[in-house]
Amino acid sequence: MRLRKPRGKQSARAALAALAATMLLGPLVLSSPAGATTVRQEARTADPAASADTPPTAPGTPAVSGVTSTSANLRWTASTDDLGVVAYEIRGGGTVLKTLTGTPPAPSTTLTGLACNAPFSLSVIAKDAAGNASPASGSVSFSTAACQADGGVPGTPTALSSGWSVPWGTDWLPDGTSALVTERDTFKVFKVTPAGARTEVGTVPNTVTTGGEGGLLGVAVDPNWAANRYVYFMHTASEGNRVARMTYNGTTLSGYTVLLQGIRKNRYHNGGRLLFGPDGFLYASTGDAQQPALAQDRNSLNGKILRLTTTGAAAPGNPFGSYVYSYGHRNPQGMAFDRNGRLWASEFGESTTDELNLVKSGNNYGWPTCEGTCNVAGMTNPKKTWSTAEASPSGITIVRNVLYMASLRGERLWRIPITGDTENVGTATPYYIGTYGRLRTVLKVPGADQVWLATTNADANGGEGPGSDRIFRVTIG
Repeated sequence: MRLRKPRGKQSARAALAALAATMLLGPLVLSSPAGATTVRQEARTADPAASADTPPTAPGTPAVSGVTSTSANLRWTASTDDLGVVAYEIRGGGTVLKTLTGTPPAPSTTLTGLACNAPFSLSVIAKDAAGNASPASGSVSFSTAACQADGGVPGTPTALSSGWSVPWGTDWLPDGTSALVTERDTFKVFKVTPAGARTEVGTVPNTVTTGGEGGLLGVAVDPNWAANRYVYFMHTASEGNRVARMTYNGTTLSGYTVLLQGIRKNRYHNGGRLLFGPDGFLYASTGDAQQPALAQDRNSLNGKILRLTTTGAAAPGNPFGSYVYSYGHRNPQGMAFDRNGRLWASEFGESTTDELNLVKSGNNYGWPTCEGTCNVAGMTNPKKTWSTAEASPSGITIVRNVLYMASLRGERLWRIPITGDTENVGTATPYYIGTYGRLRTVLKVPGADQVWLATTNADANGGEGPGSDRIFRVTIG
C-alpha cells in the first residue's frame, strides 16, 4: 500500500497509523463494478483455542468390585476429548499401577498382584493423542482381603474348553487377558481367553513329529511382551529339538528366529518345557533322547535344564560357562518357581521311580546312575518320589505354596505342600484318579487361586480320537 506524503502534524500521525495498520492487517482484494481493484484491510485475530488442544475431561470416580486378597475390579465413566482418549492410568498416590491403551481404551480393568490385607486409594486419569492429561478422577478406597495362608485344596474341575488334540504347552500373557496354548501334533498355537474362547493364531514353522513325544512342545511369553511382542517355543525340527522365538501381536504369529539348536531328538525323551525365571532368563528342560549317557555329559545339551537369554546366548552366571544349569535328568517335563525364587522340576523315571526335584545351579540329579533316591557322592536326591504307575509326571505349578503335578500314566493331579520356606515337602495327595484320563499341563491362573488343567488323551497312549482333549478350570478352595 502506497502512502501519500503527510501534511502537517495531523497528517503525519495519520500516516504512522496507516503504516502500523499495514503491519497488522492483511489485504482483501475486491473487484469494483468498473473492473478496477480496491484494497480493504481485514483484521487478523488470534484464536488461542485453534492452536492449543484442550485436555480430556476427568474420568468418573471408579467403582470397585470383586476384591480379593491380591486383585480388584475397577470401572469408571469414560472421559471425553476433542482428539480422542488414547490411555487411562490407574494411580495410587504418585504411582502408576496400570496403564490401559486403545482407541479408546476400555473404562474398566482388573488390577492383579496387589498386596494382601492392605488399604488402597486409587484414581484414574485420561490422556489424549497430544499427550495432555486430564484432571484426576475422584478416588475410591478399599482394602484387599486377608492374606491367604499356605494350603487350600483343589475343587471339582469345570470344563473350560473342548475340542483339543494333545494340548501341550500353556503360558499367560503378562496382563492376564489370554493364554497361548500349543498342540503337539498339529503344530498349531491358540489364544484362549479366561472364559475359554479359543482362536487359532498360527503355527510354528519347521516343526516335525517323532511319532511319539516330539512335536510342538513348550511355550513361554516374554515378561516384556507388551513392549517387544516376543514369544518362545520349544519344538522338534528335522535335525533335533530347538528353542525358537516368534512375534505375537495379540492376533497372529509372525517371524521365526532360531535361538538354540543342537538338542538331540528321539521318538521319546524330548523334554520340552519352557519357563521364564524371576531373573528374567529363559529355562528349558531337555530329555536324554533315549541315550542315557548324555545326561551326565556336561558338553551335551540333553538330559539337562538349560538357562539362556532372550537372544539365545548362554545366560551369564551359568555354572559351567555353557547353557547347562543342571544335569543328570532323564526326561523333565515340568518346571515351576516358588515364592522364594527356587526352581522345582518333575521328571519321568524309567521303570520304577518318578521324581520331584528342587533344582539348584550346577547340581547333578543322578540319571542314569540313579533312578530315584540313591547314595552316590555328588548326586542330588529328589524331594519326593512315586512309582511310575502312580505318576509319569508332566506339568507342575504352584498355588499358595502348594505344588500341583499333572500325571499321565497315573491319571491324577498330585497335591504336594511345600513346608513353609524350607526345602522340604509334606504328604502328597492324589485327586481325580482316573476321572479325566491322562493329565498333561497344569498352570496357575494369574490373580486367582485357580489352575487350568489340560488332558492328553488324543494320543497313542490315551487311545481317544482327535479333538477329545479338554482344558478344565479348577478353583483352589
